Amino acid sequence: MMAEKAKREIRIAELRALEPAGDQQEMIVEGRAIVYDKPTVMWEWDGVKYYEVIARGALDGADMKDVPFKYNHSDAVMVMARTRNKTLELMPDNEGLLIRAKLANTTAGRDLYELIKRGDIDKMSFAFTVLEHSYNKDTRTRTILKFKKIWDVSAVDTPAYQDTSISARSFFEAEAEREQKAAEAAQLRKLLIAKTYL
Repeated sequence: MMAEKAKREIRIAELRALEPAGDQQEMIVEGRAIVYDKPTVMWEWDGVKYYEVIARGALDGADMKDVPFKYNHSDAVMVMARTRNKTLELMPDNEGLLIRAKLANTTAGRDLYELIKRGDIDKMSFAFTVLEHSYNKDTRTRTILKFKKIWDVSAVDTPAYQDTSISARSFFEAEAEREQKAAEAAQLRKLLIAKTYL
């Protein structure tokens, strides 16, 4: 186990709009932002797959005091809901993290709700930093053991692989490079030993 530097990372999950109950006009969306114990292929290099799994309880002790609900993680778009004013609920459970947001009754909020309701936007993402993780070289699996902070949850229209896994990609690229260097060093040792006995 090792402590991870405070790098903000992003992952994708499902999002949906709820129908208003009775005569309520609230625009509520919900989704499961984090799923525990589900290995996911985060990167593939030269036919080798690298996985990530979030361990059950990884949210325990994570800083989730002031988390905004955003659109595409953008600081250029108004915040749609927030934990600080209780318009965003983050609900950790045995399966991971559920979110429920009451979107602001603004033009942007109404537009986002309509697009989620129609299915044009049906993904959500969360930004986080890791406090503790482990890496299994045999299975090429990174296990997130503890989150340090959840920075935001966001509705996203196009989950772009390049944008949503850049930190994971750099982590797994480094592991792949280490594996390649170790294999090259082992091969060189074999050659040197063989030359010694010739």
